[in-house]
Amino acid sequence: MAESEYAIECENLVKIYKTDQIEVVALQGLDLQVKKGELVAIVGTSGSGKSTLLNMLGGLDKPSAGSLTVNGRNLLKFTEEDYMIYKRNTVGFVWQNNARNLVPYLTAVQNVELPMLLQGQKERRERALELLDAVGLSNRINSRLDQMSGGEQQRVAIAISLANNPAILLADEPTGSVDTKTSDQLLGVFKDINQKRGVTVVIVTHDLRLAKKIDRVISIRDGRTSSEIIKKSHAEIMSETKGWDTGEEEAAEEFSEELVVLDRTGRLQLPKDYLEALDIKGGSKVKADLDLENERIYIHKAQQ
Repeated sequence: MAESEYAIECENLVKIYKTDQIEVVALQGLDLQVKKGELVAIVGTSGSGKSTLLNMLGGLDKPSAGSLTVNGRNLLKFTEEDYMIYKRNTVGFVWQNNARNLVPYLTAVQNVELPMLLQGQKERRERALELLDAVGLSNRINSRLDQMSGGEQQRVAIAISLANNPAILLADEPTGSVDTKTSDQLLGVFKDINQKRGVTVVIVTHDLRLAKKIDRVISIRDGRTSSEIIKKSHAEIMSETKGWDTGEEEAAEEFSEELVVLDRTGRLQLPKDYLEALDIKGGSKVKADLDLENERIYIHKAQQ
């Protein structure tokens, strides 16, 4: 069987949280594919399901139904021991809250050594120093948490997440508590890790300004992958607009195009503002008229 080109594959992924009084559907049929070696941003409003997805990718939560395959393994079939090994060896996690990333009374180098110590790895100090240098902190190896800025703490957290050579790095709002300049620096670190080490990086963020600087951005709405934002370069724009009545300066600006994602069964989710503009309310019995014209599909409110 040929090895898959995808690091992450979600198909009709469902997550339901149940209590005695209530049942909450956090993900309702999400489809997603991330290739090995990609750097991807996942965006969405609060409650959209993006953090739920990240927790399942990190092995911190279990799917309710569907398929979630990471590096060729279906997490729905995992035992408790499988999850433990998976969290140690396959994924690294960077939290927004540094208190979850770092031990405050340890130095930077000791924090990076800790997961290697728990794994019984040898040459821990050498490896920790190499990772701190990779994130630009070779001059802060003996600093404790209270002696570092927020951005420096997050860099240490990134180094910790790489300690056990994970194939996938997951980051939950990693720039949520830092300023714009520091946010750009942290993104540079993630890009460097992705490009030089070949690590697949998935960043969940509500910061659209940060997301605009990442080549592939996936939007989640209501627990489903609803659209993908495609960035286009100057060369691509000039090629596509050749012969158009447009100025060079206008065409030269980089822009992004949001595409609705069509899943394998032919389903798609339309943006809420589109539905509101057409005065269409979603539901299993709601109908809309479709027209096909010149390779374009047009959607109209169905006549009653």
